[in-house]
Amino acid sequence: MSERRPLAALVLVALVALVALISGCGSSAPAATGSGGSGETVANAQKAVKFAECMRKNGVSQFPDPNASGKLTIDAVANGSGLNTSTPAFTQASSECKALEPAGFTGSKRSPQQQQAALRFAQCIRANGVPDFPDPLPNSPLLDTNRIPSAAQPGGMSSLHAAMQKCRDVAAAAGVTR
Repeated sequence: MSERRPLAALVLVALVALVALISGCGSSAPAATGSGGSGETVANAQKAVKFAECMRKNGVSQFPDPNASGKLTIDAVANGSGLNTSTPAFTQASSECKALEPAGFTGSKRSPQQQQAALRFAQCIRANGVPDFPDPLPNSPLLDTNRIPSAAQPGGMSSLHAAMQKCRDVAAAAGVTR
């Protein structure tokens, strides 16, 4: 019987930990971006999943799923997946899937603090090998390869990706999530 008590205590601790973990997962739903509450957030996360599936079905096979919080933004796709968002295939798929596009996908106006971080991000990218990286506008994506002439040159995207890795902490301060 004395051998069973430590085992029973261990099982009880494991069950309590499991219940706590499950409860924590249930309460970690994405934060609402609007006034609609968590129901609106869940609906937007589901829409983001359907949008990602649509993009893959329409020729962008490497299009990522939303992040763990259910968010999906053009910045996260461009910065986090390595997809070139200016290709004809991406543009066509975006057009086909427009009705499923989640709220905030094409960006939203950054706060003044996020815009300052976005400007620091651009400065960091320029300092790390992409001298023609433009300053982002407040209502535009942080990264737009159409505005970076060197990205279209041989090795340009590799240089951009290397710089983005070095500057990822600054990108996070600018509101970019992965």
